[in-house]
Amino acid sequence: MQETKVDKKNSNEMQLFDRLVPKESVFEIPLIGVKLFRVESSFKRKPIAYGSEIIIIVNGEKKVFFGDMVFIYNRSRYLVLPVPLPLECEGIRPTDGPLLGLIIKIDPKILGALLTELDLIKNPSDHLYKGIYTAPTNDHINDAVYRLLNVILSPAETMILGPMIVREIIYRILIGENGQILQALVYRNRKFYQIAKVLDKIHHSFHKNLSTKSLAFEAGMSVSQFHSCFKEVTNFTPLQYIKSIRLHKAREIMMLDGISAYKASLKVGYESASQFTREYKRLFGVAPSKDLSIVRD
Repeated sequence: MQETKVDKKNSNEMQLFDRLVPKESVFEIPLIGVKLFRVESSFKRKPIAYGSEIIIIVNGEKKVFFGDMVFIYNRSRYLVLPVPLPLECEGIRPTDGPLLGLIIKIDPKILGALLTELDLIKNPSDHLYKGIYTAPTNDHINDAVYRLLNVILSPAETMILGPMIVREIIYRILIGENGQILQALVYRNRKFYQIAKVLDKIHHSFHKNLSTKSLAFEAGMSVSQFHSCFKEVTNFTPLQYIKSIRLHKAREIMMLDGISAYKASLKVGYESASQFTREYKRLFGVAPSKDLSIVRD
């Protein structure tokens, strides 16, 4: 069977990944806010904390679970998280190679600049969206991804051309299907923006004593309105969200810094070690000390 242009480009992308990420890992390029990931095996549903980001799959498929909703993203559909969300994810490795993809950090400054240039900031809707969506990938996005992977091979080209290609990809997604949800991230004095602002505060102050009342004040809402809007966007109550972020941060600290579960619990704001252990096991399915020993082994 004759190889099509699309098949050839797909094959070339996988070859580029082999050069950039030759083994299972995450390759980060902070200069342009991009990460490349390679996963060698399928994995069952597990908790993962996502940032405010766009995820484009080059090979394989993932599913994320948002309450009763399931979002599937693969080579045909990309995933957008305008706001950071702790979710559960399942990964499916195809038969023809590893699970491959890239993550692009969402920069509100880039969004704002693009919307201004496009003259789209006019009477924005105050509709309250969920903080996650998928949309179909198109040839423009696929072509930009291919060019970006080529550029990343060269530090000089990454510095000069990388930001332009990332901006191009964000532009395509901004004007694509469901792009109004991403646009809502920069519309000040609108509910979605206000919730996003509070989520950013939580991620910078998760170790502090944050009350629903103080967060509602931050959002400029009554407690009841804030509670309702927060859950609509994140599928969590404010306190559930804070607890999940603390647990994910504690796990990250334990794994990266190699500190004890007790010290990690204190760093993220827990006062009771037993409560931390109980809630950690409920989320991750294993006690923190055992989780740490598994990773070390």
